[in-house]
Amino acid sequence: MSPATATRSASTRRAASRRAPRRTVRRGRLAALLLALLAAIAGVSILADVGPFHKAVEELTLPLRYDDIIRQQAREKNLDPALVAAVIYEESKFRDQTSPAGAKGLMQILPDTARFIAQRSGGTRFEIRDLATPQVNIAYGSFYLRYLLDRYGGNEMLAVAAYNAGETNVSAWVREAGGVEGFQPERDIPFTETREYVKGVLIHREEYRERYPEELGL
Repeated sequence: MSPATATRSASTRRAASRRAPRRTVRRGRLAALLLALLAAIAGVSILADVGPFHKAVEELTLPLRYDDIIRQQAREKNLDPALVAAVIYEESKFRDQTSPAGAKGLMQILPDTARFIAQRSGGTRFEIRDLATPQVNIAYGSFYLRYLLDRYGGNEMLAVAAYNAGETNVSAWVREAGGVEGFQPERDIPFTETREYVKGVLIHREEYRERYPEELGL
């Protein structure tokens, strides 16, 4: 090996030896960061079951608003308040909004449906803009739920399906299935959206009953 080559080799070894500790430090810092992140995640998991933090998590995953109005309307119209809450969740996640089809408010009521409800309930001074008011919107949505339950003999699954797809469709599906007794949602509801909607409402109804019994007066 020539002196020049030997010098270069020695220099390369010295440079590598200087770089190695830096890489080790970087790896150490990365490992410490990873451990801190894992500890934070574990801490959140533990806190999720404790007091106010647990409530905050519930509010994010399954929100509940206007529980006083829901209780009042459910009581007046002989409805399960958890069912009303589940329909609101499925329709709007408790956010006031207007759909591309024109359905309005928390319970996503179409203007024509609202006029029908106003006529049936004696709301002579009703205006479509009133649907932006939580009290009116939940009152009208609850009235319509009660109407649909009566229309389908108390069958919640059919009432919820009709809330989403309309009476005309659901009545036709029931006829094609040979009546209410033989009706099977997975087989007899042809709309994927409505099948998923019904499933979601009935699942969330049970979750609202479990998580908010006091707020819903259960």
